[in-house]
Amino acid sequence: MKTYAMTGGATGIGAAIKTSLREAGHSIIVVDIKDADIVADLSTHAGRDLAIKAVIEAAPEGLDGFISCAGLGSHIPDLSLIANVNYYGTIDLVKGLKDTLALKRGGVVMISSNSAPMPTNTGFVDALLSDDRPKQAQEMESMEGQTVYSATKQAVARWMRRNTAEFAALGIRMNAVAPGYTETPMTAAVKSDPTYREAINQFLASIPIQRAGVPEDMANAVNFLLSDAASFVCGSVIFVDGGHDAMLRPDQF
Repeated sequence: MKTYAMTGGATGIGAAIKTSLREAGHSIIVVDIKDADIVADLSTHAGRDLAIKAVIEAAPEGLDGFISCAGLGSHIPDLSLIANVNYYGTIDLVKGLKDTLALKRGGVVMISSNSAPMPTNTGFVDALLSDDRPKQAQEMESMEGQTVYSATKQAVARWMRRNTAEFAALGIRMNAVAPGYTETPMTAAVKSDPTYREAINQFLASIPIQRAGVPEDMANAVNFLLSDAASFVCGSVIFVDGGHDAMLRPDQF
């Protein structure tokens, strides 16, 4: 039995990951804003700090892995909230749990998105990566929810790749899963928003494999990346999107 910690385990992809790991006999420490072992608001520095300290206390012998799954969709009107949860709610916890993960040479899986490689506000992405809060606020003034969402997911993937070697030296493998459209409460809320409904329907119709993803698809990928079968997979972004990324970016990989 292994010990894992994760954020965002209450619903959707996170709930599927939590269920699959527990069914395999592992111990899971769940951090979320509700219905969790550790209740914390990852949109705030205080909430992230609370979560880190509580996870370390709950796993004194170390973690076999950490999955960062908490996230907000593009329909959230407070754009800074999206950035704080999606980016800082991932990066701050990974950094804060580094020593605990190193104790067991644990693995990290971050949830990015197949929208991450798409054209976005690169100035905002760079401001996230450099932790330039005034620049972030300035860039967000001209941005919409979908652009902020995709930018945060790109920043997560880029931060992971930039820091892969440092973490690998401690025995920690970091990877990311980039889901395509997945049927979850979050995407249902976006789909029901009149602003995004038509675009979402068109997006769904264009999926090469001809179906939307389900949370279990993402859980299967996460389970693989955490397993010994993936012991040489490090610094990768794995697209689990029914072929969408290959269709949209056929000459990039």
